[in-house]
Amino acid sequence: MTPTPLSADYLTAHAAILIYLAAIVGFLVVNLVFWWLVRPKRASEEKLTTYECGEDPQGSAWIQFNIRFYVFALIFVIFDVEAAFLIPWAVVYRELGVLAFVEGVVFIAILVCALAYVWRKGDLAWVRPEDRE
Repeated sequence: MTPTPLSADYLTAHAAILIYLAAIVGFLVVNLVFWWLVRPKRASEEKLTTYECGEDPQGSAWIQFNIRFYVFALIFVIFDVEAAFLIPWAVVYRELGVLAFVEGVVFIAILVCALAYVWRKGDLAWVRPEDRE
């Protein structure tokens, strides 16, 4: 017999979850309030400057960056996440049979095609040939 959502058994079964969530939220609120009260509240001119790897900033922060850095980083993140999907497959593919192996090979083939596309477009090069001219 399963308990209905308004029965005492149902509430008892989920009381531990509610208590745990309340404890987590309470812990978070207490810590945030405590550190808000304890932290120093004096902001110096040096603290309000832009942080650039421990160096004093020179010039404006509103300069144009080459978009290629962001594209390269996004390509890395995409392929890194996709490679992480291969780990569970590699652990259990023997137990799943031939179909799982074929699906994994198809997934890897799609990644290789995507890598070839990105490489062919020239997005993996720091300096493109048209930039040299």
